[in-house]
Amino acid sequence: MICLTRKTDSDPGRKALTLTLPWEKRIRSRLRVQLDNGQEAGLFLPRGTVLRGGDLLVDDSTSCVVRILAAPEEVSQVSCHDTLHLARACYHLGNRHVFLQIDRQWVRYLHDHVLDEMVRGLGLTVTRELAPFEPEHGAYASEGHGHHHA
Repeated sequence: MICLTRKTDSDPGRKALTLTLPWEKRIRSRLRVQLDNGQEAGLFLPRGTVLRGGDLLVDDSTSCVVRILAAPEEVSQVSCHDTLHLARACYHLGNRHVFLQIDRQWVRYLHDHVLDEMVRGLGLTVTRELAPFEPEHGAYASEGHGHHHA
């Protein structure tokens, strides 16, 4: 079993293995996993680490590089062309401490039928999708690897 820790730089000459994980596993600091090729590995990351799609991890003993992929998950996507309505939806979802992935014209959260009904009650359209989930990580969170979304 390989022991994966954070990698801060990339080596373009080395082919990376891949590890596809859902959101709930990408926020864990200690985890036994199976790489996409079937090989077993263990994640040993600093507490509070958030793995994002595209992040690289390394096993120091073998120099094995592993690229993290965000697994497609069942999400609810709220779409609206009125930014005020979308901001209100974000406010009410955030008030319930829901992890949100925010874009200019939509917001996404892990599917929850109760939240879907609340958002529809605010006059917005909600669709269910299967998509990678990359939520905001909060104003007080630190990732320590310089990966930020615009």
